[in-house]
Amino acid sequence: MRTSRSRSSVRPVQALAGLLLAAALALTGCGGGASDTSSDGGNALSDSKAAQSEAKGAAGAEDSAGGKQATAAPNPAANHIIRTATLTVQVKNVPKALAAARTTTENAGGFVGKESTSRDEEGQEQTEVVLRVPVEKYDEVLADLEGAGKLLERTAQAQDVTDQVVDVESRIATQRASVARIRELMDKATRLSDVVTLEGELSTRQADLESLLARQASLKDRTTLATITLSLSERPVVKAEEDDDPGIGDALTGGWDAFVTTLRWVVMALAAVLPFLAGIALLVLVWLRLVRPRLPRRPAPAAASTALGPLPTARPVPDPDRSPERSEQD
Repeated sequence: MRTSRSRSSVRPVQALAGLLLAAALALTGCGGGASDTSSDGGNALSDSKAAQSEAKGAAGAEDSAGGKQATAAPNPAANHIIRTATLTVQVKNVPKALAAARTTTENAGGFVGKESTSRDEEGQEQTEVVLRVPVEKYDEVLADLEGAGKLLERTAQAQDVTDQVVDVESRIATQRASVARIRELMDKATRLSDVVTLEGELSTRQADLESLLARQASLKDRTTLATITLSLSERPVVKAEEDDDPGIGDALTGGWDAFVTTLRWVVMALAAVLPFLAGIALLVLVWLRLVRPRLPRRPAPAAASTALGPLPTARPVPDPDRSPERSEQD
């Protein structure tokens, strides 16, 4: 009897202790949740510095996560390759060949990007056109263009940009997540300083996102459409032949060219000096006609004389070889 009573008295005590313990734990959990909620609400956007640090921390975490995702991203099944080619073809009729090239490009699902036409001195037409065709039809269109006439020159290039495409796609995904995170923080912001700070962060990240999207569009355009630059001409390209040893005709031609060149330079020199010669001649004429006649003339020198009279004039000495008769005749 004592044993049964003691057991019956112990059970209610244990049950009461369990209820009290559960109530204490419940009260503690509610108090902790309330304190966490209040602390989160107080620290969410209490001041500008806290909001800015939270935005930068979230962006840095997302950038690092995006970098890990880009590193761990699997290789795509298809490669992204930029294909370009340049063709120079000699044809009989440039307009007809150009029309055929347009038709071939349009049938393949491409289009004409740029076109320029010119004529040489002999009136022969030359055309250069840039064609954009799908990569799947690249080889087929290239073969058709080569068969339009006589192929003079061909160059083709292929650039693999698969790594660039994967990197841009990963960075776009990371940047979009960062923009979404900044917008969530703006919705929670209550102070003006926090809103201004978050708007600056949002503008910067949106600009980066738009730049990445533009780069992605450019890569997509160049990898899905190949570029073919086609040059059509009616005149063949003549290559310069090697010069043979010079002969008599070459020597005569060279001498004549040298003579003509020298004569031309002499004429040019005389033409350059002629104005100066004309000026000098004009000055001499003015001196002789106008200035010199007006100058005072010097008096003629007087004959020498003495007190006894004028000096005798010197006579020539007679020649002994000459006879008197001959002197009289003279």
